[in-house]
Formats: sequence, C-alpha cells, structure tokens
Amino acid sequence: MTQDRSQHQGQDQGRHQRDVRLSGVRHHFSVRGAEVPALDRTELTLEPGELVTLAGPSGCGKTTLLRLVAGFMTPSEGQVLVGGSLVRGPAEERGVVFQQPTLFPWLTVRRNVELGPRLRGVSKAERRRHAEEFLDLVGLADFAEHRPYELSGGMQQRCQIARVLANDPDIVLMDEPFGALDALTRERLQDELLEIWRRTGKTILFITHSVDEAVFLGSRVLVMSPRPGRIVLDEPAVFGRPGEKVPPSEIRALPEFVALRERVRVAIQTEPAVSA
Repeated sequence: MTQDRSQHQGQDQGRHQRDVRLSGVRHHFSVRGAEVPALDRTELTLEPGELVTLAGPSGCGKTTLLRLVAGFMTPSEGQVLVGGSLVRGPAEERGVVFQQPTLFPWLTVRRNVELGPRLRGVSKAERRRHAEEFLDLVGLADFAEHRPYELSGGMQQRCQIARVLANDPDIVLMDEPFGALDALTRERLQDELLEIWRRTGKTILFITHSVDEAVFLGSRVLVMSPRPGRIVLDEPAVFGRPGEKVPPSEIRALPEFVALRERVRVAIQTEPAVSA
C-alpha cells in the first residue's frame, strides 16, 4: 500500500473497509414470457482497495453483474452485500462511471462535478474545493468553465470520473469507460486511472472487452464465461500495482504480462460446461 493510499484511508478508516460480496447470485431476464439466463452461480468477493478487472465475451453478463452491485437491479437468486449489508438499491458509497459520459451539456465542467455534493447539501465553498481537487486530479483544471460539448471524448470521460470521485464513494464501478476512445487516448487514461487508484485507495470494479486492458489495469483479473456468465478465472496481476514507474510499453513486453494475457484470452474463448 502506498503512503498516499494509507493517508487517504486513515482519514476515514471505517468507511473504506467495505468489501463487496456476491453470494449464490443468479440472474435472468424475462423476454416475451421466457426466462433468459444472464448470470449463473456467481460467488465473488472484492476486497477493499482492489482494482479488479472483469473481462469476458460480449453478452456474458459483465454489465449485469456491475448493475447488481450498483443496486440498479436485484438478483433473481442470491445476495449482493457491501460491507456486510444487503444491497437494496443505489447508495452513495457506490459510484458508477458509464460507457458514455452522462454529463449535463448546459452545465460547465465544474458544475457537473459539483452536482452530487450540491444535491447532498454540501456548502458552496466546500463543493467548489472538492471540484477543483478532482478536476486537478484528472487533468481538467484548465477546463473548469468549459461546457462538455467543448471537450474531446477522453476529456468528457475524465470529467465523468471526477464527478463520481467528488461524491467520495468507497467503491467505483466502471462499465467499459474507455471502450469508445482511440487507442492512444485509451492508453493515456489507463495510466491516469492507475494513478487515481493509487492516490485515492478506492475499490474499483472495471468492466472491459479488452484482454490487454484487463491485465494492464487489474490488481486482480476475472474472466466470465459466455452466457449465462460465471467466473471461470480469477488471478492476481502485479502490473498496475504501486512501485517503480515503468513505461507501459515495457510492462506489456514482460514475459509474465504476455503469459497472463494469454491465459485470460484462452479462458474467454473456452466454452463452459452446460449448467445442471
């Protein structure tokens, strides 16, 4: 654990010790009167402070799992718990970064970031201070008075991340936030996300289609099977952890990185056994 993360957690030690646990979770959707299975027999624990990446084939239930943790849906079977408490709906300890930036175009970047604290009744001076802190953290301090439509796609995603962080959630749920970006912007935001994680100590669940992204970002990498999704691979990854700064190109060339990337790729491509 870095010194920055230790200091951050020391400010609010109790809150930041919440884990996330899925116990016996199954989920299905009703389509034209038929039940379509989405998740099958999911058991999963996210420890406080982990950056867990979740990869899998399209339609395997990754986003469904994230929405269950967010409280947007209730599982058909089983339980989702945060800090030992049953998830019954959205709550302030969980923040969600969506695939597309959900920014209000008529508000400035600063006011978008201030929106959550304002709705919670935080004073104007305090929410401005928090907005400036997180805009600086994501590299948008010079664009505080711009409107979202004046920003590039990558900058809009940074703004969305800053808005989520300004609410100070313990757990940040990220649903393929870099998927629509060009390759160079995506890699730059990957580096910035790792720095944010190191500095804040947040627990992050990051959904991605990219095997390379999953291995590069995760302190732990999960793979889901094709639908109905279940966890078929759960491995630690050391590449995004704090330590000596190594260029991303060198990290991706490491034999250990290449080997884990191949294991993840094989796990995604392997068909699961038929559920009983």
